[in-house]
Amino acid sequence: MLKSLQVKNFVLIDSLEINFPAGLSIITGQTGAGKSILLGAVSLVLGSKADASMVGESGDTCVVEAEFEMDDDSVRAAVEEEGLEWDGGNLVVRRVLNRSGRSRSFINDEPVQVGVLSRISSHLIDIHSQHQTLLLSNKAYQLSMLDHYAGNAALLENCRECFTRLNSRERELSDLKTRIDAIAQQSEYNEARFRQLDQAKLVEGELEELEAEQKRLANAEEIRQNLFEAEDILSPQDDERRPLDSMLKDVARFLERAGKYVEGASQIASRVESSRLELDDVLSEIQTISSTVDVAPDRLEKVESRMSLLYELMRKFGCSDVRSLIAERDRLAGLVTGSEALEERYHDLEKLIAEDRAELDKVAGKLHESRSRSMVPFSAAIQDSVRSLEMEQAVFQVVLSEAEVSASGKDGITFLFSASGRNPVDVSKCASGGEMSRIMLCLKAMMARYTKMPTMVFDEIDTGVSGSVADKMGSMICSMGADMQVFAITHLPQVAAKGDAHYLVSKTVAQDGKATTAISQLSGDDRVMELARMLSGSVITPEAIANAKSLIS
Repeated sequence: MLKSLQVKNFVLIDSLEINFPAGLSIITGQTGAGKSILLGAVSLVLGSKADASMVGESGDTCVVEAEFEMDDDSVRAAVEEEGLEWDGGNLVVRRVLNRSGRSRSFINDEPVQVGVLSRISSHLIDIHSQHQTLLLSNKAYQLSMLDHYAGNAALLENCRECFTRLNSRERELSDLKTRIDAIAQQSEYNEARFRQLDQAKLVEGELEELEAEQKRLANAEEIRQNLFEAEDILSPQDDERRPLDSMLKDVARFLERAGKYVEGASQIASRVESSRLELDDVLSEIQTISSTVDVAPDRLEKVESRMSLLYELMRKFGCSDVRSLIAERDRLAGLVTGSEALEERYHDLEKLIAEDRAELDKVAGKLHESRSRSMVPFSAAIQDSVRSLEMEQAVFQVVLSEAEVSASGKDGITFLFSASGRNPVDVSKCASGGEMSRIMLCLKAMMARYTKMPTMVFDEIDTGVSGSVADKMGSMICSMGADMQVFAITHLPQVAAKGDAHYLVSKTVAQDGKATTAISQLSGDDRVMELARMLSGSVITPEAIANAKSLIS
């Protein structure tokens, strides 16, 4: 139940703090006093859309805080499902709104998203607004009423899961078909390009090696000639010149001889000998290199042909090196072979979708069976309830029809009504405002029993009725207050007299023209006078006071 409500700087409400009891609480006030403002504050704290215009003139923010006392497993499950701690059934909900239109939400002082707030609050309060009788024309609402009565919550959840899963897989199937069709259109082109790169047997770093080999092969004659000249200097091929090695040996021998008499000559001889040995190694390496240099026109042609192929592929595929060509080849390989994986997934999805449709049809069938069993007793219960509100000949019927399968099954529904008991037709086409109010109250009363809603708010549900009908509607609302907390905003004294507690909403205008709305609890003579005002208008007569006392007693 709603224990207390605190409102600061919300529209015309400067500051308000009020406690509420269990049972039936009546809220009255003159037209324009601000009853709708009070209801707006409650809606805001429950997660409704916030607007900067809701912030009053007394500051840059408005704050609405509601404290609930709960002992309900569904509320606890909803709280814990959102990852919040269950504080022994005490739930403090707060909404802070600033002039920019941005708001912050809190549950037990823990920040939460407004969506979380809305989901949890849906288990706390059901608000029937002044125009909610229009829901009687809404087929989804009609079906939900029957489902509440039939106890179809688990089946509906199963049906929604099946429908959501089916839709998700059908969307995936559609996307796959689009991709497969696109691949098919490009398959020959992509496959030809992939084959061209694949047949090239690309190797990373190959081009650099080929370029170096091409330089060697293209200049083999010059390389061999230069190596020959170097070798000939070190080791002459004709008999007229002595080898450099032989001459250095003589130099070393002469220096050794001189070293017997000249200091340092022997060291020079050693250095000459080291140089001779180093030149001997140089000559050996020159001879080795020379033996590997070969003039091979066939090999040069092959190298240049391979290089031309790589250059052509790089130009054609817009690549700067062989590594990029390899990456393009792998990408094309994915396109060519990827369609096979997509087609396999496509066929798997077709099987899964067939299974989902069968399961959805099965669950929808169970829902239909449950609704078919429940619609007669549901119709009878609503009809009896409506007849108790001075429509003794009224007929109320529920008709199910086949509809396109959806998250709520495969049933269409129509509420039929006739006040005279003859030829019932769609309720939205025949019921007057007063009849709509009575039907809606009966539906809400039934829903309250089957949904175990802790708190229910009726905002002028008695619109269009008066007299003894209003008295009976008040009795029905009062009986609901025996099992739950009920708030009734009303202009009818017959309803207002039924409450366990009575609150008056009033508006005052200061000398500076500033209007403020306040709420106060009435008791004793104050309550009698408010009922008398509702009975007689601006001039309260003794008869109205006596009538008010009679209604209360």
